[in-house]
Amino acid sequence: MSAFIDFMEVKLISKDGFRVNEEIKAQEIRLVGETGEQLGIMSPRDAMQIAEENGLDLVEVAPAAKPPVCKIMDVGRYKYEQSKREREARKRQHLISVKEVKLRPNIEDNDFTTKIRNAIRFLEEGDKVKVTIMFRGREMSHTELGRELLARVADVVKDQGNVERSAKIEGRNMSIIISPK
Repeated sequence: MSAFIDFMEVKLISKDGFRVNEEIKAQEIRLVGETGEQLGIMSPRDAMQIAEENGLDLVEVAPAAKPPVCKIMDVGRYKYEQSKREREARKRQHLISVKEVKLRPNIEDNDFTTKIRNAIRFLEEGDKVKVTIMFRGREMSHTELGRELLARVADVVKDQGNVERSAKIEGRNMSIIISPK
């Protein structure tokens, strides 16, 4: 029986997450007018009457408050404004991805320049760069060469980015992470 009641309560809330007009089931509510002024605590029926006189809707904006806060407004306009705010927030949101540049400890100068040019381009686009030195076989006994190479990389890209994580050995790889400035 309680599952049925829970289902009925869920159905009372509109798909947008707020109750409107007759969906408000609280005994008393705090009413806020169209322009934001406090109209006091009253029953939802009286508040509905005031909203209908103004040709607007009664919307529950803070259901967790004691008593719940309801506002007199146009529901369609409220939904539009809310979706507009969400779109703007998504637009301003920028996902930072991590691009990886892989090097070998005995890399030639021209190859190094090409790889660093790519890393600088990634940093200018706003992405983080993970620079990885891959060791094979006996190269693992000369990790100091990898550290020197990573220090050289950090020195070359210091104008475009900051070293976020210093040299760290992970298995047969050594890496640093550089974040854009």
